Amino acid sequence: MKWVILLVVLLIAGAVIGILSHPAFGLYRHRSTERLQQSPNWRDGKFHNQLPTPQFTGQMNMLSAMRQMFAKSDVARVPATPVSAIKTNLHALPTDTDWVVWFGHSSYLFTLGGKRYLVDPVLTRSFPASLMMKPFAGTDIYRPDDLPDIDVLIITHEHWDHADYATLRVLRGRVDKVFCPLGMADYLRYWGYADSRIVEMDWYDSYSNAAESTQPAITITCLPSRHFSNRLLKRDQTLWASFMVESAGRKVYIGGDGGYDGRFRQIREQFGQIDLAFLENGQYNDNWRYIHTTPEDLEKVMLDLQAEQYFTVHHNKYALAMHAWNEPDSVAQAIAATHYLRLLDAPIGQPVMY
Repeated sequence: MKWVILLVVLLIAGAVIGILSHPAFGLYRHRSTERLQQSPNWRDGKFHNQLPTPQFTGQMNMLSAMRQMFAKSDVARVPATPVSAIKTNLHALPTDTDWVVWFGHSSYLFTLGGKRYLVDPVLTRSFPASLMMKPFAGTDIYRPDDLPDIDVLIITHEHWDHADYATLRVLRGRVDKVFCPLGMADYLRYWGYADSRIVEMDWYDSYSNAAESTQPAITITCLPSRHFSNRLLKRDQTLWASFMVESAGRKVYIGGDGGYDGRFRQIREQFGQIDLAFLENGQYNDNWRYIHTTPEDLEKVMLDLQAEQYFTVHHNKYALAMHAWNEPDSVAQAIAATHYLRLLDAPIGQPVMY
């Protein structure tokens, strides 16, 4: 019996070591910390939000949150039938008009000033992410090879539903520049991205190619969000962010993940009129309202930003919270109708002009 127990323990230990040796966890073996520690947002060995931000509210903790996730629910967290989606030939879409194609959850492709921008692409079901996320039927129709060459890739943070190792590995030779918050560059280098293509940014860092001959000029500013990071065990070792993209006289805000605070009003004051804002809307719960946008706070975000148009993401592909799978759509539509806001509401894969 002792030998059987020892064998089982060794097999479990071997499996754990095997999983943690997967290149998707590459940061923990190939990590540079010098620039991270110089950030004003780095204190006591980790990154911090601008406001105190507990991951859970009340008596909730990770264990109770997981227990609640797996408990029987009265709401339809997963659709009973395939989600409506359209397979578009992305290579054939013109770049002389501004459009958006959403791939579900927080992955989307848009054009601005003749350039293609790709945000948080998760387009595979590869291990180990496949252990944690199962796409709804009908939503898993795009693969990395379906994408055209990308001028600008933006990664908002390291979480599995935003930074997919397999997708990023396939794309590494087809991306001109990749923008990411502090610490994320370590992953990208390990996954085959050249340093010359990576722009790693702290909050309020700004990049511009105005000095280059490329036209129109592009300015990308890294901005705060109210969130956290943990790819594996240790929290907040990489930064999380939102981004503003400015080109051809237009501005597009990429909100990333995060709970509500005063940053949205500050962003409006800093940048003025925003043409399109991508906002988190989904996987929310009052137990973690500080790190994700609740329906009540989504309304505040929209009114603070006062953007010309909105596109909400972070829903319609995975069940990572306890709300009904289609509730975020209804929430956004109701807010838009109440305040006469322009909401770009389209199925996965359908190009939408903005």
